Amino acid sequence: MSLSKITFYPVGNGGMTYLQLNDAENISILIDMNTRSAADNENNDEYYDVSSHLRENLKENSDGRPYVDYFILTHNDDDHINGLKKHFHLGSIEEYQDPIIDEEAKIIINEIWGTSRIWKRASNDNKLSDDAKAFNKEMKRRVSLFEENGEIQNDGDKVKIIGIDPEGKTDGLDDIVVEIGNELGISANKLQINLLGPIEQQEDEDEDDFFESNRNSIILQISVTEQKYNNEILITGDADVFVWENMKKKYFNKNVLDYDIMLAPHHCSRHSVGRIIDNSFEKSKDSIDALNNNGKGAFIISHSKPIKDNDDDPPSQDAKDIYTSIVANDHFLCTAEYPKEKDVAPIIILLTSDGPKLKSSKAKSKLQKASKKATGEVYPHGE
Repeated sequence: MSLSKITFYPVGNGGMTYLQLNDAENISILIDMNTRSAADNENNDEYYDVSSHLRENLKENSDGRPYVDYFILTHNDDDHINGLKKHFHLGSIEEYQDPIIDEEAKIIINEIWGTSRIWKRASNDNKLSDDAKAFNKEMKRRVSLFEENGEIQNDGDKVKIIGIDPEGKTDGLDDIVVEIGNELGISANKLQINLLGPIEQQEDEDEDDFFESNRNSIILQISVTEQKYNNEILITGDADVFVWENMKKKYFNKNVLDYDIMLAPHHCSRHSVGRIIDNSFEKSKDSIDALNNNGKGAFIISHSKPIKDNDDDPPSQDAKDIYTSIVANDHFLCTAEYPKEKDVAPIIILLTSDGPKLKSSKAKSKLQKASKKATGEVYPHGE
């Protein structure tokens, strides 16, 4: 691979981003997932087969098993973790079962990242899907291995907890906990990650609001160096306007909110850039300021359904109008509209020494249009 690249998958109002580096190890990072495949398609819905495209771009280990180096879950809503149990191996590597004929091999996660919310039990206020529960269980398994052995584990068992647990559950886990505000160097002279959120509970913040799922989204500034240029990517999760107003206070003069590529928060929701007051949308200057640190030629990506001028939220036309005032119209891209709404493909951006460059995509019939179970056919996929 001559250039590093980042892929934004068309998964509706959901998250699924795949970063591949051109370093010596070709490091791969999957951020969130909302996977479907032909076998999932019971209702003949049309959608792009993102799981097949992902698999075509995975590396294999010495045993011929597909893997990602890192999987980062920004938060545990179903539209960010759908497909974990079906497509990924959970548990120790010794328990890995190679596929039989016509089965897909499970994907190994070398290192998994999540917040300390893994210890917050499912409840009426904290609803968890089966995939979210499985993610929490896998995180806890890996944390327990570290506690038992007192050292960082091998690939397939590695874990990082993002942020200190306010109830003390991360005490004594310093080697696998990364405090918010810290920077991680993943690949020498190639990849740096700034951990920006979730920020700590604010003085004026209600406890119920603080523990709400979207409020605890992981926020990252990822910097990928190509020669002398740092391609900066801002991963925003589903953080709302309150978070971005406080992000401005915390980080505005530190350059860590700068970006060449930004995911529009919460699938281009108006609630990330303003508030509804007396049935009217009012912009938040502080939130918009926090999200307006773009470099020349920057892209903003909406991981969402098609954006219509109606009352939908997310995605919201109000939010899109704000983002297209920040970047050029043709540099605001919606995953459900690229390259065109009726024939979508992943948005792939190359990370070059001159900044990010959109990889051209020819519209082809790559939508999954029927159930594999019903027809015995698998429609085209990949890129």
